[in-house]
Amino acid sequence: MRRAIAAALTLTLLTGCTSTAASSDGKLNVVTTTEILADLVQQVGGERVTATSLVPPGGDPHSYEPTPADAKRVAKADVTFTNHLLLEPQSLIKTIDANAAKDAPNVSLAEAAESYGAHVIPLVENIGLDVLWLGLRVRGTGKQRGATRTSSVQLAATKLDGPGQLVAYLTESLGQPDRYFDSTDGLDKSDSTTLPPAAHTHLNWAFTKPGVYHLTLTGSLDNNDGKLQPLGEGTFTFAVGVDPHSVKPVSGGKATVLGEGHTDLTVDLDSGQVNAFSDAKKVGAAQSQVPAADVVIDVPNKALVAIPDDPRFSFLGKAGSQIHQLPQAVLGKHVHGEIDPHLWEDVANAKAYVQLMRDTLISQDPDGKQTYEANTKTYLSKLDELDEYVRTTLATIPADRRQLITTHDAFGYLASAYEMTVAGFVVPNPAQEPSVEQVRKLSDTIRNLRVPAVFTEPNLAQRASVLIQVARDQGVQVCSLYGDTFDDKARTYVDMMRHNADELKRCLGDHR
Repeated sequence: MRRAIAAALTLTLLTGCTSTAASSDGKLNVVTTTEILADLVQQVGGERVTATSLVPPGGDPHSYEPTPADAKRVAKADVTFTNHLLLEPQSLIKTIDANAAKDAPNVSLAEAAESYGAHVIPLVENIGLDVLWLGLRVRGTGKQRGATRTSSVQLAATKLDGPGQLVAYLTESLGQPDRYFDSTDGLDKSDSTTLPPAAHTHLNWAFTKPGVYHLTLTGSLDNNDGKLQPLGEGTFTFAVGVDPHSVKPVSGGKATVLGEGHTDLTVDLDSGQVNAFSDAKKVGAAQSQVPAADVVIDVPNKALVAIPDDPRFSFLGKAGSQIHQLPQAVLGKHVHGEIDPHLWEDVANAKAYVQLMRDTLISQDPDGKQTYEANTKTYLSKLDELDEYVRTTLATIPADRRQLITTHDAFGYLASAYEMTVAGFVVPNPAQEPSVEQVRKLSDTIRNLRVPAVFTEPNLAQRASVLIQVARDQGVQVCSLYGDTFDDKARTYVDMMRHNADELKRCLGDHR
């Protein structure tokens, strides 16, 4: 069945209501998006607070879809805390913003904690493909257009010219394809997708025949008011299996050929323009916006892949036949922004969260000020001890062995704060065997860096099959790190971070 594209359903039950003074047991009712945030709040609130998480134990905060019961819980909350910076899916953010009581603080921690000393870093995606890594992006805030964090930008494929068909689709975590643009039965209103402001996502781009294609994308803004504000449109040229330097762009002028690095087809909310936002070296700048009409996207013959022998992928054609495909690279739905949202992997950032939580609770429950301040002081001292423990533990790992190879980009802050290095790799489509080249690159990374171990996350084990197999083939350990969720073995933030430090030392330390 074709993917029905629409903005995520907002579970609005009690919009415009006012907050209850406290829960039935007299405690402040605090709802957070993740267990990590709930634990931090509980440490600050103590006996005056009941803190719960919407994302259940072991759930993935990047992909959790809210339920009507979640909307009811938010409506009854005295305080809500999200991480945001696009950590949580927009459907969850919409549910919170639509149902949170007007007089109940609704705090986005990652953004607000900077004033408490939190340090944010760019989300660096260091995946070295031998073809272009192509996605979709929304840039700008759109404030002058009335955009908020619950707004959506629609990107629609409105026209395709070329010798064959185009299917742009996303492979979800368990291998289920989700089609965004599919010209095989004609383009219509369903050939669109939505992204929040300042977000981007990854896709597979499959072409059924070689030749030159022209794809027109049109942008529009949805501010949840029942109207779509038109933005711009742009037409991109794809050179599929032909020399891109021999292909003229739509402008007829000099082409900017994009064939390596990372590029997103982008709607700019502020200017309304549609362009290519690229880090490709050939553009000549660290990151550049190139007008759509000047772009030629190279889809070379080395991008040829066989269609999986899996009925879920029959929309691509006959199993075993070859198509040109630019890969999505990162497995699963992966909508995020330009800033890494996993701030808590640096304990100093968790301290900033805690202080912001303290002041928020005091604003809602002034009678508890003394308790909140005392609890925070005690917990900050514990976090100082934790920070020192993580730092001194990781310092025992030889510098040449401080390499992190994982299946999830959740550890940038840990690496930045504690002098580790994150190495990237390609996660293949789970519906087909990884290519020899993909396995070779991952094997070379492990071999060249001489890493003694790779790391999976307890809740993402299903994404790790290739990493585990290559690690076994290379004779290295497979170890476990906590990224953004707990399990039965780690039920608090302190336990989680101590485990990560101990596991890194155990698996990467010099035991020769």
